[in-house]
Amino acid sequence: MFAGKTAHVTAVRRKNNEISFLEVPRTTKPWVQKLGKIPFIRGIVGLLDSSAKGSRHLNFSAEAYAEDEGGPVEEEKETLFGKIGMFLGVAVVGVLSFIFGKLIFTVVPAAVEQLLFSELFGGRILHNIIEGVLKIILLLAYIYIISLTPIIKRLFQYHGAEHKVISAYEAGVELTVENVQKFNTLHYRCGSSFLVMTVLIGVIVYSFFHYDGFWERILQRIALLPVVTMLAYEFLKLTNSLRDTPVLRFLGYPGLWLQYLTTKEPTDDQVEVSIASFNRVRELDSQLAPAPGQAAS
Repeated sequence: MFAGKTAHVTAVRRKNNEISFLEVPRTTKPWVQKLGKIPFIRGIVGLLDSSAKGSRHLNFSAEAYAEDEGGPVEEEKETLFGKIGMFLGVAVVGVLSFIFGKLIFTVVPAAVEQLLFSELFGGRILHNIIEGVLKIILLLAYIYIISLTPIIKRLFQYHGAEHKVISAYEAGVELTVENVQKFNTLHYRCGSSFLVMTVLIGVIVYSFFHYDGFWERILQRIALLPVVTMLAYEFLKLTNSLRDTPVLRFLGYPGLWLQYLTTKEPTDDQVEVSIASFNRVRELDSQLAPAPGQAAS
């Protein structure tokens, strides 16, 4: 999936070797656009918006795959997830899934650290560092385990293909499969980096707050989750802007290291699909962008 100025586009290769597109115009409500420009607040807005849109595009890919494999697409709608999806809408389910995932990866490490290490030594900062290490271990283990499944491995290959296409475009080379494959699967502007940033920023933020007991610590972590999310988003934007500064570009390295797990080397076919998606985004941007002097609707 690629996001342009006017639309989000996902490309899928079908069983007959044709490439199908899902094109979703970027129609954001004015009040959401205003919130998206406010520092710190824009982090929450952007992440929820990405979760909603990402779920819709993943759903399109999954349905196309099931169709090609002769799977019971209509019957799947009768499953529990299908009923929930129809009731709440795919976008809402995506946002709820994101929130639930963040809660799990926030609460579980804090609970484990509290239960195993709270009586062994004092020092709030040291406890926060151990909690952060446990979060990293949980995150890496989770990503590694799911990457072993064929469908997630394929997803990570497409993720790598997207990065290669963007890198090739930024380098100014012609977008051919041969040219794109020369580039790395890692890229500074990647959402995967945000996962690491939340852990590192969390260790710092939690150190400013005192807690007494297990439940107070857990509730405090949940209450501070929006704060950590907003700060991590802003810090990620900062590392992006500094990626060409030799002395400071190392700030983005933790996010790049995580991408060794969340991206895989793509096949030529997958790169071809990613190029098609990116080119379609550029076409739509040129067709739908307002003329000079004309306001966007």
